[in-house]
Amino acid sequence: MQYRQLGKTDLKVSAICLGTMTWGQQNTEVEAHEQLDYAVEQGINFIDTAEMYPVPPQADTQGRTESYLGSWLKKRSDRNKLIVATKVTGPAASFGYLRGGPRLTAAHISEAIDASLKRLQTDYVDLYQVHWPDRNTNFFGKLGYEHKVEEDATPILETLEALAGLVKSGKVRHIGLSNETPWGAMKYLGYAESLGLPRAVSIQNPYNLLNRTFEVGLAEVAHRERIGLLAYSPLAFGILSGKYLGGQRPANARITLFSRFSRYLGEQAELATQTYVEVAEKHGLDPAQMALAFVTSRPFVTSNIIGATSMEQLRSNIGSIDVTLGDEVLQDLEEAHQRYTFPCP
Repeated sequence: MQYRQLGKTDLKVSAICLGTMTWGQQNTEVEAHEQLDYAVEQGINFIDTAEMYPVPPQADTQGRTESYLGSWLKKRSDRNKLIVATKVTGPAASFGYLRGGPRLTAAHISEAIDASLKRLQTDYVDLYQVHWPDRNTNFFGKLGYEHKVEEDATPILETLEALAGLVKSGKVRHIGLSNETPWGAMKYLGYAESLGLPRAVSIQNPYNLLNRTFEVGLAEVAHRERIGLLAYSPLAFGILSGKYLGGQRPANARITLFSRFSRYLGEQAELATQTYVEVAEKHGLDPAQMALAFVTSRPFVTSNIIGATSMEQLRSNIGSIDVTLGDEVLQDLEEAHQRYTFPCP
């Protein structure tokens, strides 16, 4: 396993992070614990979850993923060697069951961290992330920014000051962002510098061969400000494995089960995926491992968040750390990217 520095902290996180959003929906508690045991055996020390998981989010399962992780943590004596990350939910009209509709206010953040710590059965989290912004902006695939002069948004400074209180209390070691824009990231960093508040150490945004939008704007921020990317959806919901090509819908696969996951579907996505699968086959690589190895190899990536619903998938995904992409492979991938640029933002 490779390890990389988390922002400007003294923490070294594994280049592969274990994602958890299927636990409690597609995976049982026993299966979650099996994944955790195997991942740690392979050198993974970084685990990412969120208060709203599992996905798809719903009232009767909310928080179950953290609870599964918590029951596993309770059995271990090496909590201090693990980097546990979770997230506070941003605003969404459909989440009325969570604090009456989650916001990024001081009151909501305080209530959220206490509930997460209880489910996780730990006294602190190593990385506490803002899941998405509390303002009108571009995330979750939205293109075309539409400015609203008047909007019901929680000021970034209020959110950051609330997070600072959690760091001061010892409930949180470091803070991070997620689904954030270049403007938002720089506002957080600017307030931290000018007011002596905690500095965001990471940004968790989508990044994969079908969605390289992070490279425009945010990659420069990541490098210059040392706020590395925690890349989520590195396989684009499994699309880049090639298993959905030609209209295939494997039993129990995420897109087969949940029609809401349409972000990486469509004609351009199909054509691009077919091209990437052909590149993998040309070079004797597994398409999924090639796609993951590409993400992990990017210099602005701190950790690549993988997920799996089966142990076979997990073994393959973690095994991608040993795949090195040669110059010819990278050239072929870049040529494909020029043909299909951002087919799925």
